[in-house]
This record gives sequence, structure tokens and C-alpha cells, in this order.
Amino acid sequence: MSALQPALGSTVRGERGGAASGSDGAPPVRARARRRWPAQLTAWAFIAPVVIYLAVFYAYPLYRNLDLSFRQYTLRSFIDGTAPFVWFDNYVAVVQSSTFLPALINTGVFTGVSILFQFSIGLALAVFFFTNFRLAATLRALFLVPWLLPLLVSASIWAWMLNSESGVVNALIEGIGLHQINWLTSPQWAMVSVLIANIWIGIPFNLVILYSGLQGISSDVYEAASLDGANAWQTFWRITFPLLRPVSAITILLGLVYTLKVFDIIWIMTQGGPVNASTTFAIWSYRLGFGGESPDLSPAAAVGNLLIVLAFVFGLIYIRVQRRMATA
Repeated sequence: MSALQPALGSTVRGERGGAASGSDGAPPVRARARRRWPAQLTAWAFIAPVVIYLAVFYAYPLYRNLDLSFRQYTLRSFIDGTAPFVWFDNYVAVVQSSTFLPALINTGVFTGVSILFQFSIGLALAVFFFTNFRLAATLRALFLVPWLLPLLVSASIWAWMLNSESGVVNALIEGIGLHQINWLTSPQWAMVSVLIANIWIGIPFNLVILYSGLQGISSDVYEAASLDGANAWQTFWRITFPLLRPVSAITILLGLVYTLKVFDIIWIMTQGGPVNASTTFAIWSYRLGFGGESPDLSPAAAVGNLLIVLAFVFGLIYIRVQRRMATA
């Protein structure tokens, strides 16, 4: 018995030690949990500013906008918070309004045409400046001027240039023997006027992003194409454009989100007129909420929410198309 006691004691101590440290020698669960706490707290400390920012500047304003659209607010009820729920009545009134269809068409035309020309001209300029001729850097810097100017200044300049009586554009048109055009006061030309200004302002953004994408393409690919006898168009269409697809997707998507909410340019140049000829959802929402003596806050919020849904739908459609093109 005395010979077995040391062995038995060591066995018991080994079992207790194994129970304390785990069957595989790993530390116990509670000890591992205590060690993870500092790392988890550190991770939450880094995430907390982003979460707070999104909650304060995105989630709460979106909630308030939804609340505005589902109630019938006036200035008095907006202050004392006694507005009754009307659910989707504001949305029904907005859709049945005579302004809804022109605003929807104008928003689509303004967004589509702007993105088409901004991307096409920006891509052409990016490829042109990528050749690195002597004045490339200087000219590229000059093309950034429209992007650096405040929108208020740019829109005011274009409103002056396209003025029917004293504008420099009509002066040039009359100088070559043509009749002047009422750019800002004609229903046929108002949308064209704001499109020209918006395209001019958006080209530098596309130029910068696409030029950066071109710099990421290896020169070995172009050398191999030249050895195979590819001309300039074949090189662009078979090499440059496909390799720029990821950058192009981000550029168009950002341009889509930005153009849908353009307000400054249209409001300064035409205020959405004449006769709603250049009224978009952004202009309509502002008119309802702040453009009259008795603001309609709830319908204005409903129009704003429709604009958010429209941007979300366009974004999903574009992402789906890009995925199909990538897998084709």
C-alpha cells in the first residue's frame, strides 16, 4: 500500500491538473475569455466612432425623414410634435401630382445624359493625357479647375454665359449670323442648359479617377499588344477598356449617386423651370419643403424618400449588370 500511495497521489494530481488546464494542455475557458476581453474592447473602441457617426448622421436622419413622410406635418405640428399618422397618403398624393411624371423623366434624362457624357469625355481625356506629352501635366491641372470651383460659382458663371440678352454664348451665335437661343427661359432648352453645365463640372472627376486607373495597368501588356501588331483602337478596346472595368464601375456608380441629388446647378440656373422643364426630384422636394409660403414638409419628405429608392434601384441594376458582364 505504501508503494502505491505516491503513484496514486501523482495520478490524482495529474487528473486535477488536467481538469484545470484542459485535456489537451490548453488554458481553461474562463482564462481564455479573460484574455480575449482586452482585444474585444480594443476592437469595439475602434468601431464605436464609425457606428456613432452612421447612427447620428445617417440612421437618425433617415428615420426622421420616414417619420415626416408618414405623418401630416405643418409648421405648428412640426414644433409641438402632434402631427397625425396618415401612412402612405403623402406618397399617393405625390404620385398622383401633375409634377410627378415630368420630374421622374427629367431626373432620368438628367442623370443618364450627364453620366454618359461625363464618363465618355473623361475617359477620352484620360487616355489622351496618358501619352505623357510635354504639356500634359499643365493641361491636366487646368482641367481640374471646374472641379475645384464651388458649385455656386460654376452655376452662376454658366447662368451668365447662357443669359439670353447679355450672355457670351448668344453673342457668339449672333456673331456667326444665327438667331439667339433662350437657353434658360425656353422649355426646349432649359434642360440642355443645365446638362451642359453639369457635364462640364463632372468631367474632371471622371478624368482623375480614370487616369489613376490607367496608371495601374502594366506597360508589359501594351508592349505585348504592339508586338502582336495591334493598332491604337484595338489596344484600347481589347486591353485598356476591359482592364479599366473595375475603376469604371466605381466611377459610374459614384457619378450616379452624385447626379441624382444635384440641386445647386439647376436651382441657380433655372429653378426647375420654365413650366417644370428642368424640375427633378431634388428640385421638387426643395420646392415643396421650402419654396412656398406654406411649406408642405411631409410631401417634400416623401419625394426625398422616392429619390433615395430611385438611387437604390439604379445602384442595384448597375451592380447586377456589372456582375453579368464579369461572368460573361
